[in-house]
Amino acid sequence: MDRPAPDAAGFRAAMSRLGAAVNIVTTDGPAGRHGITASAVCSVTDAPPTLLVCVNHRSSAHDVILANGALCVNVLAEGHVGLAMRFGRPGLDPAERFAAASWQALATGAPALDGAAVALDCRISGTRRIGTHSVIFAAVAEIRLAGAASGLVYFDRNFHSLGPDAARKDLT
Repeated sequence: MDRPAPDAAGFRAAMSRLGAAVNIVTTDGPAGRHGITASAVCSVTDAPPTLLVCVNHRSSAHDVILANGALCVNVLAEGHVGLAMRFGRPGLDPAERFAAASWQALATGAPALDGAAVALDCRISGTRRIGTHSVIFAAVAEIRLAGAASGLVYFDRNFHSLGPDAARKDLT
């Protein structure tokens, strides 16, 4: 029996049930400083340490990240909901995004968030365009771990806390 292919809205609804860490992906370099909130980040391999990050072509950060050739994946903790929402707001000037927190440059110069659960500073090693997004492969150049923190995940269109002392709860 032939079944219709899923449409974009149905696929987005299904993906809202795929819990994911909340990250701020930042960059800095010749093309400028920028950052976005992203949940489409995952490990590719540990030898060599490599991540993939998916960025929409329409995002104002897309071309800046690619031109700079470097990015930092800042994995957010429970107290970063407001920051995640700020970096996810379309049209907000990059300087306004960064003004809400304290940042330090790591090996590549991309901003690492003070207080992030972990910051993974990376050099872009390859890209692949698929549909509306670029899949960016990023070789990890430096890792900065914070002290014990509750993680922040996005599930069913809401923020939730995860961690040893955190009860699962809606944070919005």
